[in-house]
Amino acid sequence: MTAAFLTIEALDAHVPVGTWTIDPAHSSVGFSVRHLMGKVRGTFEEFTGHLRIAEQPAGCSATATIAMGSVNTANRMRDDDLRSAGFFDAGRHPDLTFEGAGLIVRDGGLELPGKLTIRGITRDVAMEVEFLGLDETGLQGEQRIGISATTTIRRSDYGVGAAAGEGQKIVVGDKITIQLDIQAVLGT
Repeated sequence: MTAAFLTIEALDAHVPVGTWTIDPAHSSVGFSVRHLMGKVRGTFEEFTGHLRIAEQPAGCSATATIAMGSVNTANRMRDDDLRSAGFFDAGRHPDLTFEGAGLIVRDGGLELPGKLTIRGITRDVAMEVEFLGLDETGLQGEQRIGISATTTIRRSDYGVGAAAGEGQKIVVGDKITIQLDIQAVLGT
């Protein structure tokens, strides 16, 4: 899912300008959705992306690609169902993509507007962002940043899963929260 990358505090943190590559070994892309009388949480195990930090927030951007077939909810039967044509249709639409640009200051926080594409359907979304820090001497001497970004979408906007008919029980909710917790490395 992915995303935005700063907060108001980060604007004063002297985050270096440049292209930052998401480190999948130290990042996660997850989601939650109502299922029957509770919530199901899952992750996507395969994803890539880049963040572009510019001198001004309006010049910042992000891109991400998530492999839909890499879904993991800790239930093989449910994961196979999610990969099927009834939900993600991962055989025909293997990737979810996000392209965002122009970081916006809103109410003491930041958001990154962008285009989210699922099953070949593109919609506008806004990622709410939290800056988690800058490490100038990362695991191997590299510069790293940590960010968290969240958005909520409606699965029906992307043709994911069938809607409940009149009088039918809601098995899967329409609202899906996407959560990204990312570390990115400068210049890789």
